[in-house]
Amino acid sequence: MRPCERGADRGFVTAESAVVLPVLVLFALALVWALLVAAVRIQCVDAARTGARAAARQDPPDAVLEVTRAAAPSGAEVTVGRSGDQVRVVVVARPPALHGLPFEVREEAVAWAEETVESVEADP
Repeated sequence: MRPCERGADRGFVTAESAVVLPVLVLFALALVWALLVAAVRIQCVDAARTGARAAARQDPPDAVLEVTRAAAPSGAEVTVGRSGDQVRVVVVARPPALHGLPFEVREEAVAWAEETVESVEADP
């Protein structure tokens, strides 16, 4: 058996590191971006729920929009609507990084209007 020649193996670690390091950096960036998307999604859910509660209490439309936008991520689109006995709030936002990707976070909350809940509870 021949002894291992150190000269033949020279540079392999450097070459392997040069290939693996960019992959690890891209993986780390993908993880950070996923965390940012999750944070935006949580903010959108909270904003939609807050807006739906305010709309269900029959707050003025301007106040509902103001409360929802305060809880939403910056630059988010807020839509408030009513369909029969239900109020619906939709919050759409883009994640803060990589604006070039066609990716949006859309969350929606629905609540019963309070005058409807009172009339349903009063009926035997």
